[in-house]
Amino acid sequence: MKIILIKASLREYGPFALLVLLTLALWETAARLKLVPPFILPAPTAIWMALAEQRHLLFAEHLPATLQEVLLGFVLSACCGVLLGTGMHMFTPLEKALYPLLVISQTIPLIALSPIFIMWFGYTLWSKVAVVFLTAFFPVVVGTYDGLRKSGAIYRELLLTLGANRWQILRKSQIPPALPSLFSGLKLSIVYCVIGATIGEWLGGSRGLGYFSRRMAGNLQSAEMFAAVFLLSALGVVLFLCVVLLEKIILQKRGIHR
Repeated sequence: MKIILIKASLREYGPFALLVLLTLALWETAARLKLVPPFILPAPTAIWMALAEQRHLLFAEHLPATLQEVLLGFVLSACCGVLLGTGMHMFTPLEKALYPLLVISQTIPLIALSPIFIMWFGYTLWSKVAVVFLTAFFPVVVGTYDGLRKSGAIYRELLLTLGANRWQILRKSQIPPALPSLFSGLKLSIVYCVIGATIGEWLGGSRGLGYFSRRMAGNLQSAEMFAAVFLLSALGVVLFLCVVLLEKIILQKRGIHR
């Protein structure tokens, strides 16, 4: 059984792993032949050495700070996004009033809003969380709203004839089919949370991987900067996979297939 699973994994992810190895080999070769200056593009081995040398600072101080901002922003985005998307689905006037404002909020550059958040909250955790929230809540709202709007039409009339009210119809026939769309929004949101936390730390922070990478870039320490970027990417991938795992567990319990 294990051999079958390994073969299936190789067939599914083998091309990706081969592409990554080939890219790293070409990258390392170009760096060692000095085709690209090391302060512009350091070798993968140099990045790995920088990650090992700075591991205490990165893993003990900056990574926990970024993770805290990401998780707080994600929880706020998920809760507010689900509530707002559900409210827009249930009450048409609310949808007509808020949907244009939600779209407008996504057209404003975060770089322009970050100084406002810093002025309101200071150089604290909550200024970064505000940036994360503004970056990440929109996919959750849209995923929830679109999922609810497109689900439950088949059983709605049947439930009405049985005397169900709006909340019972929502809970029984609309929320379960809307879960795949909701989780699509959550998967986008968790990735955007990492981006938002990095932007917030770049523009006004004293801790975090974004702050560390900005400081290293200012000192032309490109290997250390790439090490922080690698950790940010790894953090995004791990959190994305956590949401994917949660999605599989919940959908399987409810017997829902994507």
